[in-house]
Amino acid sequence: MDTEHSSTVPPPSDEPSCNHAHVNGTQKHNHNHTHEHGNDDRSIKDILITALFWIIGICISLIGIYLIDQPAYKLLLILAGYIVLGHEVLLSSLTSIVHGSIFDENFLMILATIGALYIGEYNEAIAVLLLFQIGELLQDLAVDNSKRHFADAMNLKSLFATVETADGLKQLAPEQVQVGTVIVVKPSEKIALDGTVVEGSSFLDTSSLTGESIPRKASVGDNVLSGCINGEQTLKIKVTKPYTESTVAKVLDLVENASARKSVTENFITKFARIYTPIVALLAVFLVLIPPIITGNHDLQRWIYTACSFLVVSCPCALVISVPLGFFGGIGASSKNGIIIKGSNYLEGLTTLRTIVFDKTGTLTKGCFVVKEIRSFSNVSEKEILKTAALLEGFSTHPIATSILTAYKERFQTEPNLKELSGYKEISGHGVQANINGITYYLGNKRYMETINATDIPVSLNTIGTITYLSKGSNCIGCLIISDEIKADAKATLDALKKQGIKTVLLTGDTKAAANQVANRLGIDMVFSELLPTDKVTKLEEIMKHQSPKEGTAFVGDGINDAPVIARSDIGIAMGGVGSDAAIEAADIVLMTDEPGKIAKAIAIAKHTKRIVTANIIFALGMKLLVLLLLALGFGSMWLAIFADVGVSLIAIMNSIRALHDVNLE
Repeated sequence: MDTEHSSTVPPPSDEPSCNHAHVNGTQKHNHNHTHEHGNDDRSIKDILITALFWIIGICISLIGIYLIDQPAYKLLLILAGYIVLGHEVLLSSLTSIVHGSIFDENFLMILATIGALYIGEYNEAIAVLLLFQIGELLQDLAVDNSKRHFADAMNLKSLFATVETADGLKQLAPEQVQVGTVIVVKPSEKIALDGTVVEGSSFLDTSSLTGESIPRKASVGDNVLSGCINGEQTLKIKVTKPYTESTVAKVLDLVENASARKSVTENFITKFARIYTPIVALLAVFLVLIPPIITGNHDLQRWIYTACSFLVVSCPCALVISVPLGFFGGIGASSKNGIIIKGSNYLEGLTTLRTIVFDKTGTLTKGCFVVKEIRSFSNVSEKEILKTAALLEGFSTHPIATSILTAYKERFQTEPNLKELSGYKEISGHGVQANINGITYYLGNKRYMETINATDIPVSLNTIGTITYLSKGSNCIGCLIISDEIKADAKATLDALKKQGIKTVLLTGDTKAAANQVANRLGIDMVFSELLPTDKVTKLEEIMKHQSPKEGTAFVGDGINDAPVIARSDIGIAMGGVGSDAAIEAADIVLMTDEPGKIAKAIAIAKHTKRIVTANIIFALGMKLLVLLLLALGFGSMWLAIFADVGVSLIAIMNSIRALHDVNLE
């Protein structure tokens, strides 16, 4: 953002002079594989009904196996029990076949158990079918549990808003509340919509949005965000945004769509499963046909049994469930820490970062400017320079403009009279111009002064800070020197990134002196200053050219002028605390607060998640290949096969759920 002007919406903060605007979301998860686990949470009633079918099916089968001697009736009862026990598997398989997906785990399980029935292994056929379904149920419950865990953590939306009307208080759905309406938020209630406090003072619990446990003070005039929980005092809040544009709505939308963007690993596993399953099924056919021909031993029963075990092992559940679930858990863990990652592809992309490029103002510095000094280059007084500058900045919400207006109010105890202003024009990345009493004034950076061919611009001012020049016509009559403060966690963040081998770069529109001062204090590797928004894109592309395709580059910014650079980078990161809507919309990752330390946290979570996913892939494939090899050599049984399917799947899923839990910075 820096010295370029931009328009942002000011949100709540303990520091009134800073502009803030949070945005973020919650999550709905689809596993996107041949069958869907946990699409809908299983109720106790559903589980009991399923268990009843299992018990009835097992009883009918056992009667046929142990109490009936006549072969025809025996087989009839066993088949009846088989159908009752496995009706869900049969229906799921038929549905998949109708939709053109034949080789799913249900179809393979049916082939395997029918094969076992054909060779007279009735006990194993029924047992394998039962264990398979128990495993599927446990998998569903594990997935549902992880979804509920995340939903609870991201339970942001309030079911109602209490509206103040002429007839008293009335509860409405947030979607029905109009902008300008005053809502009443009692202690311990969630704030339903974004707005401005018009009455009352209280502390707000923002942990569900930011991951920070420290309450924030909200008083009259402060902007507050939906999703926060009110403390001990009742607040009256004037709604400033409709629900569809509120923080909660944006948060829910961002994370809800996160699962649609698959990681490279997820896409690989999906493609792998489509190829792997039919190949193993074909190998099962070869096991029935080839070994008897080679060995001359025509004991088909043995090889059919082996082939059936092959089909059980070939189910890819352990991979196609646990891998997406692992990334889902990583996104959930990030959200709990106030980091919204818009897709698992971006979560995985964090693990490949080799360079992170930072904007300065509002990203590494607080963006809370203070007019440090006013200098006159002519006979115009400092008081007149401040008054003129405040008039020119009267329509801007840029942090620099805010600092000038604040200095004016402190000195004159009044607002600038904007009626004196005409012909107002803002030039992005440069400054503003307007007419006051028929005279054209220009206010902006040194490049802007050079553009209008202003005279009397000092060669050097021997000062550090952001310098905003004022020109009366083409005569530069003075300047305002504005200082900013480095964020408390900026130094620790840069140090943590360096330990991880990540190169840091600063791109800023600020002066060379101010940029170098920040870079030196933080230990940034490279600095490019006095840049326009288009210059930032060019510099970023130059940096990206010097890296291999496997090495990622991230850009971290907050202003509307940073949106093009954020969009151009491999991973765009927006500072949600002070960020503009344009930057947040363009970003792949949104930090709910303005703390750069969240970047190191996000990378740590991403690496933790990737390790879990990689371990699941190695474990699942290793176990399956080992069991397949043992079966092909004539060792093992269908019991071993069901462990290689259900057992391995459950272990991998439980391991994936670890990604939901917090991780220490590395």
